[in-house]
Amino acid sequence: MQAMILAGGYGSRISEESAVRPKPMVEIGEMPILWHIMKIYSAHGINDFIICCGYKGHVIKEWFTSYVNRRADITIDFRENTTTLHSNKIDPWRVTLVDTGEKTMTGGRIRRAAKYLEGSTFCMTYGDGVSNVDITASLAYHHNHGKKVTMTAVQPDQRFGIFPLGPEEQLVTRFREKPKGEGVWANAGYFVLDKSVVDYIDGDDTVWEVDPMQRLAEDNEVVANRHQGFWMPMDTLRDKNVLEEIWASGNPPWKIW
Repeated sequence: MQAMILAGGYGSRISEESAVRPKPMVEIGEMPILWHIMKIYSAHGINDFIICCGYKGHVIKEWFTSYVNRRADITIDFRENTTTLHSNKIDPWRVTLVDTGEKTMTGGRIRRAAKYLEGSTFCMTYGDGVSNVDITASLAYHHNHGKKVTMTAVQPDQRFGIFPLGPEEQLVTRFREKPKGEGVWANAGYFVLDKSVVDYIDGDDTVWEVDPMQRLAEDNEVVANRHQGFWMPMDTLRDKNVLEEIWASGNPPWKIW
């Protein structure tokens, strides 16, 4: 199983940080929030990642290329001119870093990176939100209902895409991205997707949360997985500071590893 993480956006609402690095590389507890997200997936046995890079993507690539050196014990033999990495502290990850274009929209990034997908089903999320969602249960739920999209649904404030969902309903028939007005459930990311959703994406200018998700919902192919636990995105500097405080407390809810 692979997890695709969208990590190419500008992060304009946290420009204090994203002016010098992409938002997924903004640190919580001295590690990028992207690392936290990957650790969440890894705790559920998913260690094969496709990172969709864009804005300042070189920062992400440079971080990963030096990550092993920073985490592993290293023996440098100057006489033999050899370097040996001892991997006892290294995560068991395979990471594919894909340049999906600086101005490409979310759907376009998925489409560009789809060539690296190796199975018919994959996980997908954004590079800026942490949660204690049960990904293993989401995968099982996805395979049981047989639809193309399983979307984690939460009940936060009005900043996010909303959709109606009755007390006993799971099937999403309408989807709106960040509308004005009242809403009940919101898109938290942490999707499980059939690879066939790529056919709903026209090109680089396609926003995943608009046309593809709307059409998939109209086709009765979107099912919500309700999450009542912790979920928080890092949209603003205030969000970053709150996440830092939660991490510093010693018991962050998303630290399931």
